[in-house]
Amino acid sequence: MSSEGVTRSLGPDWRLAPDGIRERDAARVVLLDGEGRALLVRGHDVDQPERSWWFTLGGGIDPGETALEAALREVREEAGLALSPGDLVGPVLTRTGIFDFFAETCRQREVFFLARLPGGHTPDRSGWTDVEREVLDDLAWLSAEELRAQPLEVFPHELPEVLDVLVAGWDGTVRHLGVQDDN
Repeated sequence: MSSEGVTRSLGPDWRLAPDGIRERDAARVVLLDGEGRALLVRGHDVDQPERSWWFTLGGGIDPGETALEAALREVREEAGLALSPGDLVGPVLTRTGIFDFFAETCRQREVFFLARLPGGHTPDRSGWTDVEREVLDDLAWLSAEELRAQPLEVFPHELPEVLDVLVAGWDGTVRHLGVQDDN
C-alpha cells in the first residue's frame, strides 16, 4: 500500500508475461440460490472510481493450488461460505479477460465452477483482504433478469445468459467464451 493507504499495484500472483502484460490464472464460482439468483460482487478500480461492475466470486490461483481449491478458498474468503469439493461442479465456463486495473493492462485466464445453495447464504465480508476492501463495494444475490435491468457492467458480458442456462440445469458442457476485452 502507498502512504495514502491506497494500493497502487497488483499482487504477487500477477506475473509479467513475455508480451509485457500482467497475467494470472483465476478460479471463479457461479453460486446459485434456490430462487435462481447468483451471489455476485460489485467492484471498481481505484483508478476509475466512476466505473463499477458486477462479477462472480473468485480470484487468483495461488502457487501449488488447483483451480478447484482456489475456487473453494475464494468463496470462503469473499462470502464467508465453507464449501466442500463435492459442492462444486464443472468447470462450466472458461474465458480470458483482458482489462485495465491499477493502471496496468491485465490478462486473466478464468475457469468457472457452479455451486447450488438452495437455502441461500448471508454473505460475510470479514475474510476480505486489504485490496478487496479497497475495490469491492457490495455482495448481492441477483437474477439474470435483475442483471439485465440494472445499469452497471457485468463480467463476463454473457453472465445473464449463462445464468439462464445454469438455472435450468447444467448439461455438462463447458462453455468457452474465448478472449474478451473487458475495458
